Amino acid sequence: MGSIDDNIESGPIEIVEPIGKRVLVRKDEDKKETKGGIKLPDNIEIPTITGRIVAVSTEVENMPEVPLVQYDKVLFNPKGAVPVDFEGSNRLFVVEVENIVAVFRKDCL
Repeated sequence: MGSIDDNIESGPIEIVEPIGKRVLVRKDEDKKETKGGIKLPDNIEIPTITGRIVAVSTEVENMPEVPLVQYDKVLFNPKGAVPVDFEGSNRLFVVEVENIVAVFRKDCL
């Protein structure tokens, strides 16, 4: 009889699927320059809390009161975000719906 480890594939993780009331967000790059063109020093970190939704859990997809879909640009609270470590730049985060504070939409008027 094999061990539990024998049943686990040792290849790279290809898909991260959020579970429950969560989404997977790819955080935008940290700002290196202000909108006015002022270059920021590398040792000063200004947290960027915007990103794009990469995946939405099945539960969130079935919640009409939560208008979040894949590719939405969102503003989120990074303190409640769980980093996904398999990516070298560490820009993927699992975020609970409660920590999404805004969705950016284009005005079609």
